[in-house]
Amino acid sequence: MRLDKKISPLDNVIYRNYRITHGLRIAVAFLLTFVIVRLTEIPEGTWPLITMVVVMGPISFWGNVVQRVLERISGTVLGSASGLIALWLELYSFPLMMVWCAVVMFVSGYLTLGKRPYMALLIGITLAVVCGAGPGDMNTALWRSGDVIFGSLLALLFASIYPQRAFIHWRIQMADYLMSLNKLYSAWLSPNMLERPHLHGKMKTSMSQMIKMRSLFAPASKESHIPREVFDAIQTLSRNLLCTLELLADAYWSSRESHFLMLNARTLRSAQLLMLSTLEKLSLMLMNGTKGDELTINHQLNESAEELKALMAEMNAANHLEAQVYGYVWLSAQVAEQLKSMGDLITMTMQKEEAQINSVKTTKA
Repeated sequence: MRLDKKISPLDNVIYRNYRITHGLRIAVAFLLTFVIVRLTEIPEGTWPLITMVVVMGPISFWGNVVQRVLERISGTVLGSASGLIALWLELYSFPLMMVWCAVVMFVSGYLTLGKRPYMALLIGITLAVVCGAGPGDMNTALWRSGDVIFGSLLALLFASIYPQRAFIHWRIQMADYLMSLNKLYSAWLSPNMLERPHLHGKMKTSMSQMIKMRSLFAPASKESHIPREVFDAIQTLSRNLLCTLELLADAYWSSRESHFLMLNARTLRSAQLLMLSTLEKLSLMLMNGTKGDELTINHQLNESAEELKALMAEMNAANHLEAQVYGYVWLSAQVAEQLKSMGDLITMTMQKEEAQINSVKTTKA
């Protein structure tokens, strides 16, 4: 998968309506599986249908489906073998069969709380399915086991047709989040506002939008082979950026005198416009792919940060200036640094720069 590929208009529509797409995918997959089962007249034909729905039921991100299918097949094979042994033991001793089933279920329950809970759960489920075939009915037991594996493979096949990729979902949602920060920042620091706008609802919406992205990290990491720590680092920067912007607004609207002083400062206004432009460019970069604009963004942010540091040095010499103004300038410099770091992380993620990603992983650890 090319990580920095532009998200096409069709992809944008499909991924923004992924619930509808997912429902249509499952409906078509169910009908096709049903037709295959009827035409082939395979015994125990309900099990491929059940398996296909169970595997594809959760949102079928490609990074999740492959692991889910492999765990289901592994659990099915182990459970089938355990069930066949149980049926064989039943021919000689029913109590011995019960002891064997108890041991297998104990192992299944123990492993369910481990790293592969789905596979462990399938061991117990398949054991129950196979044992339900009847004493010594190996033929039915084998068909049920094979049908479950067949259904898993069909689910993998249908999910592989125009697969839903969590990495693309993450790019779209991250782009939306950055644009929401752009709008919040623009409204908070607009020179046309006479009073501070009340945007607590919008801020909570942005915060919840950021938190929801965490569910995409694991499948996106598996699809792109980018360490989970890189996505966590971007998430941390996103949270810090939102909090810093809120503190920036507090300093901007703290008093009327300091507000008018900051409003008429040319350096601060140019820094505001640059940060707004950077948020928009990063959002567009996530949607359209990297095109070398990140170098210009970083250069401009470095210049803005240096100007703000020079302004802070001048303010330190002038002790009569208010603390709110100094705090605002310091917070503006922090926002510039955070935007630069976020731009670097997003760029290396989309371009998959191995050396830099490994350094982020080491730093995170």
